[in-house]
Amino acid sequence: MNDTAIPFHERIREWPVAAPGASLDREMEALSAAAAEQPDLAPLRGILGNEPVTKLIAGTVSGSPYLRGLMQRDYGRLQRILMSSPEQRFADLKAELAANAAAAQTLPETMKALRVFKSEAALLIAMCDLGGVWPVMEVTARLTDCADSTVQQAIRFLFRMAVVKGDWKAPDPQNPDIGSGYIVLAMGKHGAFELNYSSDIDLIVFYEPERLRLREGLEATPFMVRVTRDLVRLMEERTGDGYVFRTDLRLRPDAGATPLAITTPAALNYYEAVGQNWERAALIKARACAGDIEAGESFLAELSPFIWRKYLDFAAIADVHAMKRQIHAYRGLGGIGVAGHNVKLGRGGIREIEFFAQTQQIIAGGRQKDLRVRPTLEALHRLVERKWITEAIRSDLESAYLYLRRIEHRIQMVADEQTHELPEDAAGLANVARFSGYADTGAF
Repeated sequence: MNDTAIPFHERIREWPVAAPGASLDREMEALSAAAAEQPDLAPLRGILGNEPVTKLIAGTVSGSPYLRGLMQRDYGRLQRILMSSPEQRFADLKAELAANAAAAQTLPETMKALRVFKSEAALLIAMCDLGGVWPVMEVTARLTDCADSTVQQAIRFLFRMAVVKGDWKAPDPQNPDIGSGYIVLAMGKHGAFELNYSSDIDLIVFYEPERLRLREGLEATPFMVRVTRDLVRLMEERTGDGYVFRTDLRLRPDAGATPLAITTPAALNYYEAVGQNWERAALIKARACAGDIEAGESFLAELSPFIWRKYLDFAAIADVHAMKRQIHAYRGLGGIGVAGHNVKLGRGGIREIEFFAQTQQIIAGGRQKDLRVRPTLEALHRLVERKWITEAIRSDLESAYLYLRRIEHRIQMVADEQTHELPEDAAGLANVARFSGYADTGAF
């Protein structure tokens, strides 16, 4: 049987170490009682005696108040995850989101649909990570798919409401974002399918003036800015159902002086005239993720000469050195520690590995097109093929990257916080150690 058809509860391979104590015992008793009392939870009751299931739930509840809350809010959600193939459950969640968003008639209804999807997807992805069902880069890809799906459905709803209002003339009123000229680029980890568990999403919004279908007399920029502002609200406003993704638009050209949505001609003029090398580095991972995907891909193709230069000048090399010094200067970090160590920005951290790959791409990608890839690990493989690094170095970097990304997820899963730092206090560090599968801090 194909593994992807096997239910989650039969695929558990590892689990966090639960901290012993009366509070955990009470949590597990409450779950057992709920399964016993509610007839619709009979399938859950039937597998609670399985050791991998019990250990995974106990370790998750013990280590993460955030995930514990997602479980307690709806034990049916936990049952659906455990009893289904995770791949099929994720596909079903996306289909349910699309149906619910299409049926929504108001902003609050859409906000609820997005947040219900995100909550169950977040629990599913976390348990697949903690249970060893999905490897870490599968986890980052699913988190990215989650972000893409929510942004796409949010934009589709906003344009559909503009059609109802009469502001937007679309050939297909149910899919008015397609061919709209409204371009949303996913940047950074989002663009490379490498989102971490509690990532912000970095977006840049552009629009193609000649593709617009606005009613006569309606100005383009105010309309596009309003859509973009509503998109951010749909994604990050906190309601009783939580939030979807914190959303950052500050990577756009001259963010302090430009509107939230910029015309593509203005953007091209900016990048050609005053674009910076850090913007070139950021655009390596850029990807059209929502809105008018075709227009977004065409725009990125037009930007290619700016991103991938045939020759690298000395000023660009100096900028690379400056960016490296900024990484090393972060909080004055010198060596590599454990308590309080930042697994992303600290010395030897995730950012250093990403930075190494990106700088080689900037240096050589103009002439060597095979280096023009978004994912960090794929870039390292291409560098081996080009004999820029040895296979042994690539293997060491990849092992470190995968391990650090795994620990980064554990840190963030505890309370759904966008943090990359290991706790400094003994109790917090011991909790992360157990949550990462170690018996104690010493082993970690």
